[in-house]
Amino acid sequence: MRLDGVGRRYGLRGPWVVRGVDLDLPERTLVRIEGANGSGKSTLLRLCAGIDRPTTGRIRGRPRTAYVPERFPPALPFTALGYLTHLGRVHGLRGPAADRAAGVWLERFGAAGHAGTPLSELSKGTSQKVAVAQALLAAPELLVLDEAWTGLDAAARAELDRAVAERVADGGTVLFVDHDPRRLAGAADACHRVVDGRLCPAPPPDPAAHTPAAGPRVTVRAAPPGSGAELPEELPGRPVTEREPDGTARLTVPAAYSDALLRALLTARPPWHIHTVTAPVAQRPPDGPAGGDAMPGTGEPDDGAMARGAGPATADHSAPAGPASPAATGPAPAGPASPAVTDPALAEGDHR
Repeated sequence: MRLDGVGRRYGLRGPWVVRGVDLDLPERTLVRIEGANGSGKSTLLRLCAGIDRPTTGRIRGRPRTAYVPERFPPALPFTALGYLTHLGRVHGLRGPAADRAAGVWLERFGAAGHAGTPLSELSKGTSQKVAVAQALLAAPELLVLDEAWTGLDAAARAELDRAVAERVADGGTVLFVDHDPRRLAGAADACHRVVDGRLCPAPPPDPAAHTPAAGPRVTVRAAPPGSGAELPEELPGRPVTEREPDGTARLTVPAAYSDALLRALLTARPPWHIHTVTAPVAQRPPDGPAGGDAMPGTGEPDDGAMARGAGPATADHSAPAGPASPAATGPAPAGPASPAVTDPALAEGDHR
């Protein structure tokens, strides 16, 4: 997808919120947007997601898109499982497949115990888990995350990190804003800053500049499929790679990218052989306790955090994680409006 000279203002004579934005969002990329409060970050994300139309400029090549807003509207007459199942059917999953996919994502985010709870009765943290699961259920080509980690407990934040890595490894594009500069540290392919409504290039992320405080890391030892075989290009997480005398590769990545890295190695043609996976030592996250985090600024415990460890799960070497969701696009059938999935035709064409 590409934005050419895109601008947005509200009202005929309102001030420009963003203006003159040129941005490329190619496949298989992770893009971070930074900026001060009120600089226009959220408006830019809404334009990319198709929630808002540009006042001027053009958006080309809109893919299937899912959007997770900072605040999820809970006033919908569904349980958590019912809502996700409904959206799964909207996006092309048959009945049993929609049920299974909804259950898988609730389990991954630690909210399976609240599958039957009405959305209006969920805590803010669990509501946010449903919002994130809703977007990932459709396996979007473009995933737009506006402070999507806010309100999640430590385990769910780590799970969202992993889900982002999986989306990128599977060929998707992820565009995100987060207040924590350590979020997905060293993994972004591009970084941009919004300053007074203008998009400016930011210094490229430098994985070597991030200390262990940025998060735990995992080391994978893998043997090549044959003598002199080269590693696949563009491995998830931009691993730091060392080759041993016998040709074995040692690859070190942020823990959130370990599953995606293993998947890439195991599905290479021909596949690499995994020798060992050295898991990180569980660490207390710098921005909250490992289990049962309180929501920022509220002191409210997340009713989805139940004595789970904060460290990332070990990879399953036999199959990729997560449900396969062949999502459909276009206008949604009658039913509740989804803040996560948007119409790919909404912002196509010239809006001068």
